[in-house]
Amino acid sequence: MDPFALRRLGRTELRLPQLGFGGAPFGNLFTVVSDDEAEATLQAGWDAGLRYFDTSPWYGRGLSEHRIGRFLRRQKREDFRITTKVGRVFTAPADPAAFAASTRDWPNGLHFEHRHDYSYDGILRSYEDSLQRLGLNRVDALLIHDLDLANLGSEALVSAHLAELATGGMRALQELKAAGRIGAIGAGVNRIGTIPRFLELLDLDFFLVALPYTLAEQPVLDHEFPLCEQRGVGVVIGGVFASGILATGVVPGATYNYHPPTPAEAEHVRGIEAVCARHGVPLAAAALQFPLHHPIVASVIPGGFRPDHVTRNIASMQHAIPDALWAELKHKGLLRADAPTP
Repeated sequence: MDPFALRRLGRTELRLPQLGFGGAPFGNLFTVVSDDEAEATLQAGWDAGLRYFDTSPWYGRGLSEHRIGRFLRRQKREDFRITTKVGRVFTAPADPAAFAASTRDWPNGLHFEHRHDYSYDGILRSYEDSLQRLGLNRVDALLIHDLDLANLGSEALVSAHLAELATGGMRALQELKAAGRIGAIGAGVNRIGTIPRFLELLDLDFFLVALPYTLAEQPVLDHEFPLCEQRGVGVVIGGVFASGILATGVVPGATYNYHPPTPAEAEHVRGIEAVCARHGVPLAAAALQFPLHHPIVASVIPGGFRPDHVTRNIASMQHAIPDALWAELKHKGLLRADAPTP
């Protein structure tokens, strides 16, 4: 599979490479990354042909955008695609010393506090702030970020922010798109049930789906993806390795959707590993390529924080996978029979 072949994103004119780069690790997700490591990782990816980068103000409270922007602003703007997110506004803390002592979300992240803001003014403020952090005067798409129960903590807040978005924030996003300042409007999704709720209220071009569509599980095939197909809504897949276990296999410390795998989850992944081994295919290669067989998926965006992470991902995308592997996974009940495969 060609990592850099372009696919159209939903109904938009935006075309994305099949393989991109997820920028959460540059906010020090799980591992503290130095500026030099981030620079070397980006350079290795760029030299190998990587041209699509996704980030967010939330990753390291601005750190990921600074690192990715510092690299990309030295490249020709027409040579790459960059997407970022809206929904949080960052400000200097009232008590810097107390804030620094309490920061746990992003180790060694930047010392700015945030508020969730999906209003018209909040979306525009977030957009302009991201341009400043990136050092770029436009991005290719914006995604509504973390408008869900897990991040907001209460259904009342979710409903209030959805209403705020529907009555104000979406107007800001649509104005940016109409003016040619972004090419697509999307939303990040981590859990089942979010896509239908969003589409009831919002006219979106695509979703960034993390976790509900991986080689390990595919619950979005029941309702979410068919709904997207009906409406011409595209999909980008994040969390393609299910937070790690589909890259490493079942090894000590491996996580499955950000938690230690249950015995059943570990056994399921071991079964997939065994089938991959019989066909001479690395588990990571099968995990990376699988989502792209669905017609609405435009790209997968694994992260990385070392040069060999991105070069291995590119090699995994290029690894030939026989049709018999997918057939065996389905025959053994390790992959849904209705999951699109060759």
